[in-house]
Amino acid sequence: MRRREFITLLGGAAAAWPLAARAQQATLPVVGFLRNSLPVGSGHLLSALRQGLNDGGYIEGRNALIEYRWSEDRDQLTALAADLVRRHCTVIIAGGNAAAAAAKTATATIPIVFATGDDPIHVGLVASLNQPGSNVTGVYFYSGADLQSKQLGLLRELVPSAVLIGVLINPRSPQGESQARNAQVAARVLGASILTLNVSSQDDFDMAFATLAQQGVGALLIAGDALFTGHVDRLVALTIRQRIPALHGLREFAAAGLLMTYGANIANAYRQVGVYTSKILRGAKPAELPIIQPTMFELVINLKTAKTLGLTVPPTLLARADEVIE
Repeated sequence: MRRREFITLLGGAAAAWPLAARAQQATLPVVGFLRNSLPVGSGHLLSALRQGLNDGGYIEGRNALIEYRWSEDRDQLTALAADLVRRHCTVIIAGGNAAAAAAKTATATIPIVFATGDDPIHVGLVASLNQPGSNVTGVYFYSGADLQSKQLGLLRELVPSAVLIGVLINPRSPQGESQARNAQVAARVLGASILTLNVSSQDDFDMAFATLAQQGVGALLIAGDALFTGHVDRLVALTIRQRIPALHGLREFAAAGLLMTYGANIANAYRQVGVYTSKILRGAKPAELPIIQPTMFELVINLKTAKTLGLTVPPTLLARADEVIE
């Protein structure tokens, strides 16, 4: 059967469908996604993001497309952000401060929705939490002085013998200096001392943990930074190998085997980013969308890891936990 006869037989619909599908695909809004980490271990964040988009009426591949870009290298993030701008994305989602900064440098017109643990005013992303006033808005899962003080207090409560506490910090982070300073202040209140370890890349992990062991550190606080969240499994394995009780802000670490976590729920932050993105796709202006901040923090204790480390978790601490992993 000739092509023209085939089209006539089916009324033209079936043969024309591929062209129609391609035309529809070309008109779908494109959401750029840029995160300063590697894709490994980020599946749950993408699921939460897509859920937020779905809640706002957008389903990836059906009525919206997503272009994904990943890198731990800040210079490469700049190039990737520029590429998303060249692709005429309708909105750019930025995971982490470095990605958000790269996106903001790349465009002053395309809306940007970020998720970051760094103070967005302090790092220059927005002028105000209530009225961002530009093309940038998003979610700030707080990681300031009060949170660090609470985290160190929880560590000391679980390991009262820890008079020297290590703090793992990325000095390249815009919050690195303040994280080190806040930890020193909080430790003095607790009657403990702080050993700050600067870790700029994953190549520094082994040396840092060797130093922790050599110095007889009794507990470890892993500060909030994309470098660390991008290597959860490796950091957890090192704490177990060196038998160091450790705490981080994100539940994902406890789920992977870290002793304890206390902080905001990052998956929920990415779901909220998805919701904001869907609002912008429907016409909302980022300048009029206030920065979302968490109202609740969750304490997660990995009881299995506590037993591995030979620690007994006080009943009062267990009673306060939002989740106990056994």
